[in-house]
Amino acid sequence: MSKGNTFENDLLQLIFNGTTIANIADDASVSPLTNLFVSLHTADPGEAGDQTTNECAYTSYARVSVARSGAGWTVTTNSVSPAADVVFPAATGGTETVTHFAVGTDTSGSGKLLYSGTVTPNISVSSGVTPILTTGSTITED
Repeated sequence: MSKGNTFENDLLQLIFNGTTIANIADDASVSPLTNLFVSLHTADPGEAGDQTTNECAYTSYARVSVARSGAGWTVTTNSVSPAADVVFPAATGGTETVTHFAVGTDTSGSGKLLYSGTVTPNISVSSGVTPILTTGSTITED
């Protein structure tokens, strides 16, 4: 079953920008998230996974915090992308290939996986490489 296009866009704005959906959802809960956390993965974390599933482990890797607002994410036409490049720490050791990214709720640990997508082209990480997700990295709700 599909969602209406307007609601798909509204849902992305609620999740990524904290924008209320009139008469349906309000972001003013007791303590709504102010940031979302982007993670890198060496394989698809899958719908049953969490933020640690196939997560990168190169030396110095860490998730990157992105503001849950229009300053952090751009939502248009049922898709969302980072408002600015998401720059991860440079590798100081280890070698792996980044094939997927995810957006979740925690800075570390299992964290609730909200969305995931492919990284194209893949990023080959080795010492000295700084992985970057550009503003062209998109998640589409459909």
